[in-house]
Amino acid sequence: MAERTSVEQHAARVEALLAGVLSLGSEQIALDGALGRVTAGPILSPVDLPLFRNSQMDGFAVRAIDVSTVPATLPVVGQIPARASQPNPLQPGTAVKIMTGAPVPLGADAVVPVEDTGAATGEPERASVTIVRSRVAGEYVRERGSDLRAGAQLLPGGLILAPRHLAALAAAGLAGLEVRSRVRVAIVTTGTELVAPGTAPQPGQTFDSNAAALIALVTEAGATVTFRAHVMDDAAQLVATLHEARLVADFTITSGGISMGDYEVVREVLEDRASSAPAGPIVDATVGTIAMQPGGPQATAIFDGMPLICFPGNPVSTQISFAVFLAPLLRRAAGLHARTTSERTLTVPVTSFAGRRQFLRGCAVGDTEVEPVAAPGSHLVAGMASADLMIDIPTATTDLEAGESVVTWAL
Repeated sequence: MAERTSVEQHAARVEALLAGVLSLGSEQIALDGALGRVTAGPILSPVDLPLFRNSQMDGFAVRAIDVSTVPATLPVVGQIPARASQPNPLQPGTAVKIMTGAPVPLGADAVVPVEDTGAATGEPERASVTIVRSRVAGEYVRERGSDLRAGAQLLPGGLILAPRHLAALAAAGLAGLEVRSRVRVAIVTTGTELVAPGTAPQPGQTFDSNAAALIALVTEAGATVTFRAHVMDDAAQLVATLHEARLVADFTITSGGISMGDYEVVREVLEDRASSAPAGPIVDATVGTIAMQPGGPQATAIFDGMPLICFPGNPVSTQISFAVFLAPLLRRAAGLHARTTSERTLTVPVTSFAGRRQFLRGCAVGDTEVEPVAAPGSHLVAGMASADLMIDIPTATTDLEAGESVVTWAL
């Protein structure tokens, strides 16, 4: 029996196959669609922040020297609301009522909050105001550009945009920005036995969970799903679907149809065994089993210039395969942080298959331990859902005792 390809060798094959489509440029997008995107380069502020000298408080704009001794009663010569206006300069010995965010007039160098006067909050216009607490020059005055000067860096390149970043961009008047382009991915699930969630399955049918999983996984990894299809065990339908996907995607992920049994439609097409529907422009096809559990069956190819990454159809195998082979590449291309790995100790003994690198599902226990959940089976979707870690068991390891150290991957 030929030696199986290692996980590392297959990972290198996938990376080489996708190298050309993961090196993307940038695109201009609107601000309201920028959450979670990654800045293509540094963004400079086109304006001073704040845009103009304004009040930090509701109160009275004064000259600090006029309130150095308190109580001090000053005539109120007007009021300045927070709206477009150009207030008159403040004359010595006077005060002007001012609202938060309103422009501070020339001549005024401090704002006395309402609480530090004899006036009541919301009180209408008055002839004078008594200041009961002195203020020094600059207090409660936001100077123009005190947050950031025009031309200075507002946000760095390579930043994953959060709501606070979008607020800063909007405050600088930017309605759009340059972000890294997203890899476009097509998802094709296969199997005549699959039906969509929400329908009534007939005997022998099962729900297609791989479509939902792959759409979510691709999106979470910073790429975008531009095509989604399900095909029966029909080579002609698969070839036609791949032609459609090629028009709108950089590469395609398939699930199912690559094992050793009959009705393996992806294997038939990649190996050009479907005489009724010749695969056509397929090159560099590799279909086989790697030294990994779950996820042993794997395949890759180029279809009419478009890379194909073909995963096994069992739901846990599909998800583990994505985490091992695609998530690191897509996250790096998108500028996202890699999933963390850490060493933890087992809470219970585990056994593994000889000659296969096994990825068990586990849950973190405290800061240092991991507890395996469910059995190793590749169909146990509920067990997968309860896990937050993958436990990476090396190929040569068959038995581990409780307390031994293992590498874990964050899911």
